[in-house]
Amino acid sequence: MKPVEAVVPRTWDAELDLGYAFRDGRTTLTRRSSRGPLAVQKMLYPESAAVCHTILLHPPGGIAGGDNLAIGIALDPHAHSVFATPGATKWYRSASLESRQRIDISVADHAVCEWLPQENIFFESVKADNAISVNLGPGAAFCGWEVMCLGRTASGERFANGRIQQRLKIEQQGRPLFEELACIEGGSPVLGSPAGMAGYPVCGSLLLAGRKVDASMIESCRTVLPGDNCRWGVTTLPEVFVARYIGRSAEQARDYFSRIWELLRPVYANRQARRLRIWAT
Repeated sequence: MKPVEAVVPRTWDAELDLGYAFRDGRTTLTRRSSRGPLAVQKMLYPESAAVCHTILLHPPGGIAGGDNLAIGIALDPHAHSVFATPGATKWYRSASLESRQRIDISVADHAVCEWLPQENIFFESVKADNAISVNLGPGAAFCGWEVMCLGRTASGERFANGRIQQRLKIEQQGRPLFEELACIEGGSPVLGSPAGMAGYPVCGSLLLAGRKVDASMIESCRTVLPGDNCRWGVTTLPEVFVARYIGRSAEQARDYFSRIWELLRPVYANRQARRLRIWAT
């Protein structure tokens, strides 16, 4: 008999590099290179030529153990780009290998970047490392959110095993504005602690960096109520506005953040907000 060969799971190393420029009143994708299963589904201009909406696509539909994804985004001076995803990002369970995603965003002088993806769903027994790094130039602005679902709550799955490491770093001209590291262990007491997740499976943060938010706008954001059976809050650091959510619904979290985004957008982009059509599909 032939010896049984070990089955080595297939993993993906994928890269996507995008560059945008502002020319003659239009933000244009001027550089695009990719390797592996990362792509741009399409560019849209639902507002005006000055604002380029980009739909990012990961064709496999999820991130498996051993996958290593890297996304680089660079906006030249005065460019304005909005980034979204067509669906939730699924992080699959893994028996051994860690899955990684790195997102590096560079926003040059007086450019605006809006990072508005749908939620991350972390399966039971996942081993995930997700990092976002933002570097702002003078007068640049970044507004973005991340929503995390611990387990597939629709099927009753709980996050009893696994590990998630989530990192977010924002700098302006090399000067730190905001840095946060979260390490979530499956079954950890912090998941049920009132000082932690309080038994809720969904959490998220919205951040605005690079623009001053005055006291009246902060109070307006605090009047936005996400609904029942959740917790939320709004606060500010010297140069960063932060909204938080923990609850039971990713849809509720995204709706809450989108209503705050609608209030903030005229402040940092001098434009009225229009909800993305992709959110309704």
